[in-house]
Amino acid sequence: MEMAGKTLDLAAPRRLGVSMNCRSTTDAHWLAARFPGSAWLAVELLRGVDDQGRLDMLRQVSAESGLPLVAAGGVRMHLRSRKRLHDVLTAIQVGRPVADCGFELLPNGERHLRSLGRLAGIYPPELLAETCSVAARCTFSLEELRYEYPREIVPPGETPTSHLRMLTLAGLARRYPAGVSAPVSELVEKELALVRELAYEPFFLTVHDVVVFARSRGILCQGRGSAANSAVCYALGITEVDPARASLLFERFLSKERNEPPDIDVDFEHQRREEVMQYLYAKYGRERAALAAALITWRPKSALRDVGKALGLSLDQVDRLARSMSWWDGKKIKPERLLDAGFDPQNPTIRLLTELVHEIIGFPRHLSQHTGGFVIARDKLTRLVPVENAAMADRTVIQWDKDDLDALGLLKVDVLALGMLTAIRRCLDLVNGWRVRVGQVAQQPDTLAAMSGSWRNLTYEPLTLSSIPPEDPAVYEMIGRADTIGVFQVESRAQMSMLPRLKPVNFYDLVIEVAIVRPGPIQGGMVHPYLRRRQGLEPVDYPSLAVKKVLERTLGVPIFQEQVMQLAMVAAGFTAGEADQLRRAMAAWKRKGGLDKFQGKLLAGMLARGYAADYAERLFRQIQGFGEYGFPESHAASFALLVYVSAWLKCHEPAAFACALLNSLPMGFYSAAQIVQDVRRHGVAVLPADVTVSGWECALEGAEPGDAAVGANLFAQTNADGRTSSPLQAIDLPSLRLGLNRIKGLSREAGLRIEAAREAAGFADVPDLARRAMLAKRELDALAAADALVSLSGHRRLALWQALGVTDAGPLFAGTGFLERQPDLFATSAGESVVADYGSTGLSLKAHPLALLREKLTSLRLMTGAEVQGAQPGQIVRAAGIVTCRQRPGTASGVTFITLEDETGNLNVVVWKSLAERHRRELLTARLLAVYGKVEKSGPKGEVVHLIAGRLVDRTELLGRLHTESRDFQ
Repeated sequence: MEMAGKTLDLAAPRRLGVSMNCRSTTDAHWLAARFPGSAWLAVELLRGVDDQGRLDMLRQVSAESGLPLVAAGGVRMHLRSRKRLHDVLTAIQVGRPVADCGFELLPNGERHLRSLGRLAGIYPPELLAETCSVAARCTFSLEELRYEYPREIVPPGETPTSHLRMLTLAGLARRYPAGVSAPVSELVEKELALVRELAYEPFFLTVHDVVVFARSRGILCQGRGSAANSAVCYALGITEVDPARASLLFERFLSKERNEPPDIDVDFEHQRREEVMQYLYAKYGRERAALAAALITWRPKSALRDVGKALGLSLDQVDRLARSMSWWDGKKIKPERLLDAGFDPQNPTIRLLTELVHEIIGFPRHLSQHTGGFVIARDKLTRLVPVENAAMADRTVIQWDKDDLDALGLLKVDVLALGMLTAIRRCLDLVNGWRVRVGQVAQQPDTLAAMSGSWRNLTYEPLTLSSIPPEDPAVYEMIGRADTIGVFQVESRAQMSMLPRLKPVNFYDLVIEVAIVRPGPIQGGMVHPYLRRRQGLEPVDYPSLAVKKVLERTLGVPIFQEQVMQLAMVAAGFTAGEADQLRRAMAAWKRKGGLDKFQGKLLAGMLARGYAADYAERLFRQIQGFGEYGFPESHAASFALLVYVSAWLKCHEPAAFACALLNSLPMGFYSAAQIVQDVRRHGVAVLPADVTVSGWECALEGAEPGDAAVGANLFAQTNADGRTSSPLQAIDLPSLRLGLNRIKGLSREAGLRIEAAREAAGFADVPDLARRAMLAKRELDALAAADALVSLSGHRRLALWQALGVTDAGPLFAGTGFLERQPDLFATSAGESVVADYGSTGLSLKAHPLALLREKLTSLRLMTGAEVQGAQPGQIVRAAGIVTCRQRPGTASGVTFITLEDETGNLNVVVWKSLAERHRRELLTARLLAVYGKVEKSGPKGEVVHLIAGRLVDRTELLGRLHTESRDFQ
């Protein structure tokens, strides 16, 4: 990249000496020789103690080297008043308080943008003239850089156009074995023609190549977002949304007027995405492929911590300050929060801290990695953008924020991670593995003897995503009663409250469900009109046939971004490109989408076409709601596929689904304890982690080929109505065995060593386990604390005692030992066991903590969650539960939603803003919370139950040493 020129910035006067002057002269000669006519000496006159002496010295260097002098400001801030903020930022950068920074700080405030009048009084005129001359030569524009797609994706003898067409047609044949319909063929040809015109074939081929690699390794992936609008993407296997099943808008994906590559997001299993990323690095090289960056800015808590340390506050004080802020407090530090933390808001240091924090919030803090945006170039990326090594090994990162890549039109392939894909793939593997085991058991002689007829020839086809039966009424019935813990996208409090009201009965209902519980539709006032119309409480009307065609599938209410675009086109005369600009103004997560500039054109266009003014105004208000995050239908359709698949697995394979979720954590809204409690309520037996049977991961457990338990006793079972069930019914009921991965403090390597040693032979005792699995003391202690040695030791206390006696005898005494009399230790009590279980695995199979406290809670007249569920609407009740979730969405007008858990299930609590302020400490810190309030029920049959809080009481002291955690969301 050619540059207009280079400048040599010599050291400040206080750092100059004779030797430094000589070195500077040498550097000047070196630059002059290598950049003739394109190098200068920068002169920074900053009201220092010897500006004139510095200028004289630089003139001498200029005369000797031939490099001209140019005036430079060394600007670090735009206003002089920002000097104190600059000092704080410097202190944060060097990691010391401001008082200890010394010469790291600027000596004065001159490094700001000074006026021309001030500069004319400081610099000689010829230096200022030279600055203008240099500026005139800086004519470089980003438009001069040209991005080129990689070559590897097109085989020899093919062009990008011919290769994309060949792959697309082959994909269509696979997708539609009975033949491609005329509308789909026309749509594909339209897309291919536009892709060819815009020369974006390499982009599609690059994404296709990544998807093919992932599937060759058995990695589940799913294209979503605007990619789902494309029939070509469906044919290529990038997305699973069939254009024949959805009314999607291609202009949402690609338009000639936008003239930029489409945005294709592909989700991969979150535990295996690194394989895909390393494939890209290996294929293109780290000099040609890099991750986009994400600019991280200061938020209130991080600003309080960093500024507090810069002002010399102790770490304890900094922690108290940060903890005083909650996620709903906004960006202002309120005096009452400081008082709560024990600080005087009028203290000079605290006042200064507050002012500086308010100034620094929103400032760039550091550069991080984008969640998965890969940039790939034909040649070296450094010719286009600066690149650096990432903090993680084997990764390279562009120094530009992801939002800046559009300036160059850089190819960005979004290789994203999605936990649910991991869980689904694991669940399918578990189900298929279990079916193979059941089939093996069924072929045992004693099993065959008990079978007759078609049961003797029973075979199972592997379960895959494509073989999951569509539109299963049992699945929709389960979703409709909000039995969706662990189900993708519809497991949040808001979604679970909506499900009984919307009652999805088909796939498109799921598409709407995914999209409607979002800030956009909520802020735009679209949720209640849609529900009323769906329930027949409000008539559905359309001002024209054109609008009916766009909104009929959502009962006249615009829910999706594509519908807004279509309405702008059919009702206000927008072109496809203009409609896409409107969509971009409503871009996800942008708080201010710049929609006002479209208001005049939209209203005028609708009025000119005969639409009523009030309808036009109402439509624009709804569109404004999308500025707070409106969901695209294509995105919702992609997600709805995973909603249905995960719900089907939960409905029909609950043990495998829960097992897969546990092995895929962290993900979703729910902890391991909640997942386990939910699956037990669904009739699945959950077995504890045990070194004699557990693998590293959670697994399904049950009948094995040749087991003595598999025999006549399991067969010829009789149902209550006298019918004889299949022998396989008794076998095909797996239990869920917790894995060693649930044990805190135990490494994966140690778990795998235990598995390997057990395969060779069973363990005789704890010392035998420790020796053969080569377990360190801390690993053995972790197993004992988790009660995973019970089969070898008897109970937890004996296991801890035996672990204490195991030492590394060294190779000389390997295999030797001494007999020790076992002490008579009492087993732990039920309460002690539960506390120890939670401390070591985060859950307990022995009892729910509140079941042990129920007598005490009853004496306090605190009801169970189940009793509250059965109470009458409006009834005043009091209940208590462990806090598992706090959520305060930005669209909730300050309302906080809490989930309480007890031995009977979950209870949803609503805390109004005024009560939240009065009971802030209890709301934020209580782990066992008692709520006094009123029962509220909604939904067609009162299925949605909330406890409207009137008073909060912290009862955490009843938990004793039990440690619990909640998951808090904004």
